[in-house]
Amino acid sequence: MNNFPKIIISGGGTGGHIFPAVAIANALKNISPNCEILFVGAIGRMEMEKVPAAGYKIVGLNISGIQRGSILKNLGLPFKVISSVRTAMKLIEDFKPNAVVGVGGYASGPLLYAAKLKGIPYLIQEQNSYAGITNKMLGGGAAKICVAFDDMEAFFPAEKILKTGNPVRANIVDIKGKHHAGAELLKLDPLKKTILVTGGSLGAGTLNKSIEKHLAEIIAQDVQVIWQTGKFYYNGVLERVGLNYHPNIIILEFLNKMDLAYAAADLIISRAGAGTIAELCIIKKPVILVPSPNVAEDHQTKNAMALVKNDAAILINDRSAEDTLVEEALKLLSNQKRCEILSENISKMAYQDADVVIAEEVLKLVNKI
Repeated sequence: MNNFPKIIISGGGTGGHIFPAVAIANALKNISPNCEILFVGAIGRMEMEKVPAAGYKIVGLNISGIQRGSILKNLGLPFKVISSVRTAMKLIEDFKPNAVVGVGGYASGPLLYAAKLKGIPYLIQEQNSYAGITNKMLGGGAAKICVAFDDMEAFFPAEKILKTGNPVRANIVDIKGKHHAGAELLKLDPLKKTILVTGGSLGAGTLNKSIEKHLAEIIAQDVQVIWQTGKFYYNGVLERVGLNYHPNIIILEFLNKMDLAYAAADLIISRAGAGTIAELCIIKKPVILVPSPNVAEDHQTKNAMALVKNDAAILINDRSAEDTLVEEALKLLSNQKRCEILSENISKMAYQDADVVIAEEVLKLVNKI
């Protein structure tokens, strides 16, 4: 057994890629404390800050994605790809990894391709129910492909697929016994029905409009709302609504204690990113998903449908949310039996130890060398 494995983890771009990557790295360190881990990200993307904050070294590639609707901005992309592959090849030569992990994002493609050229075994962690183009292209050469949804044989060789679920942040999903603490922190009545609305930092626009338009109906039902607006929308919401609009409406730019917000809520309204869905399955509360239309291949709708077909969540599409979302949420809150069914079914889709399972698969690749 190799007691000093060297592993590169590549990818990023969004929290949905970065948080699972860090979770895998932490699991690797727990299983094999002597392993050496290097992250590879994209220059200018959030992983260049988040990964060092988590205690890991990261190197950046000069790579970006296709800019939709702008031919001019894409003219330099082939040169960036070639340059990034060369840089990735040099990183592999210098670091000499025993295995490489790709979690998706701009940097993942060049690094995995370089690993393939160098004969280094690599594992792909595909978070979504609809595989990204880079992962689809490189899946054939992967030693193992860890997925979170069924029917991924449409994108990858069946014999290489392992359903592990998506890694989650353990501190975020640890909500047992925290309902009253969450209500106290957020200045809520623990006995009143509470809706948590969270759309991420930039994806909350439709959710914000939906809540703002129907505040009167929410208050009329004496329902509380934990309303995370996202940084981009916060000031605009405050200008129109005011910070102290009503004691039942708690308006926040960002939730620092997400576990307490989850614990305080009776119903969660959210976008349908793969990482968020993985958390919600473990949280085991009724969920209404509003998939963002502004993502590649409409993968959030496909993520949401994986739950809907198991009667584990309710889907409201983005274009109708402003008119129907609050009405559906209030109706669901008043139907205790329906809430119990949704909670039970979403709990069946939870994967508690995805990070550990994936880390063990990575170390199997190391020890096959």
